[in-house]
Parts: sequence; C-alpha cells; structure tokens
Amino acid sequence: MNYKTLLYIVSFFLLSFTIQQQTLPEGFVYVKSIIPDLDVELRYFTTNNFVGDTIDGYEANRLILTKATAEKLKLVQDELQEQNLCLKVYDGYRPQRAVNNFITWARDLNDTIKKSQFYPEAEKRNLFEAGYIASRSGHSRGSTIDLTIIDGQTGVPLDMGSPFDYFGKESWIAHEPLTDLQKQNRQLLQTVMLKHNFRNYSKEWWHFTLRWEPFPKTYFDFEIE
Repeated sequence: MNYKTLLYIVSFFLLSFTIQQQTLPEGFVYVKSIIPDLDVELRYFTTNNFVGDTIDGYEANRLILTKATAEKLKLVQDELQEQNLCLKVYDGYRPQRAVNNFITWARDLNDTIKKSQFYPEAEKRNLFEAGYIASRSGHSRGSTIDLTIIDGQTGVPLDMGSPFDYFGKESWIAHEPLTDLQKQNRQLLQTVMLKHNFRNYSKEWWHFTLRWEPFPKTYFDFEIE
C-alpha cells in the first residue's frame, strides 16, 4: 500500500467519524459520507452567486441531502464515472432562512451588482414571477439538487450552454440555439438523472428533485455547518 492510498483511507475514516459527530434531522446525511469523491462547490457559501454575497444559513461547504436522495445520487456518480465523468454540485439542502435572504435581496431593486453576470436580460422585480426565485423552495425539503457534469481528469465542467444560476431562456432545457455539443451535454445530464428517479425543472438545466421525496411538505431551517 503506497502513501497516497494510506492517506486517502485515513482521511476517509476521519471524515466519516467527524460527520457522525454532527447532528442532523432524521433522514438527512452529509453526502460525502455516501459519495466521498463528490465535487462540491456550494455557491451560496461564497460570493460567486446572483446576490454577490454569502447567504444566511450556509456556514460550511458541506452538502446535505436526504439519505434517499444521496443514495440515488451515488448511482448517478457511479454511472458517469464509467465514462470518465463526475458530478459537481452547486447546491443541495437550503435552509429556509437562505430563501428568506433571497426575498429580502429581491425587495432592494437598486442592488443589481451581479445583474450583468446572472440576469442581464431579466428585470430583478420579475425574478419571482418568472420562476427563477421562490418564497418556498424545494431545496428546503432536502431532496432537490443543483449540479452539472465535469471531466473526470481535469475537473472542468462540460459546456451546457449557460452558467449555473443564469436567469434567462438560455438555461431552459428546451432552449434551441445551442451547439450540438451543448445539446449533447445537456441530454447526457438529463438522461442519467431521469434514469435514477430525478425529475427536472424546465427553466433550469441544472435543477433536479427526487421523485417520491421523503419530506414533500416539510421545509427545514437548520444551518449547514
């Protein structure tokens, strides 16, 4: 056994032990306990998002989902890895306080610092009506996830035709003015997710919810830490 292999094994068990010490509501897990090699970049833990600031409730870059969702997601990851591809996750469980943060931000029509990057063609006052932001988010139920596919060697995301959280028709699944490669990449993501019981959202190619989710009417508000 070489040094790198030993280090990976030790790190995995230390991570598993740490995760087990955290208390989550019954039915929820830290996804890395099920998919240790998953690439996670929670955008709302950073300033690289449509608000331009860190969001309430995101205290760590640690992906949380319902256990049922994480187990299905592992099947997706395993299948993609057969093609030397992997998943990259931008958001999973989202506390209700984060949704409230979005509502507060949306009321300030003068705060458009990220407009050119995330919603250049959309008016901020119309983001709720257009379905890009909601006062109640499926993410808060713990079985909705935002993700893309990356190259397994380089970690570079596949070209999907628009960035994550881009509020415009370019992000609609049925958007036609795409290159053949972009259409192929989107179709791959849609196909593999649907195969493992995730339903999509027509206006966001990255957005999926587990069918028969365990908490269909419950919106949680515990912090991500």
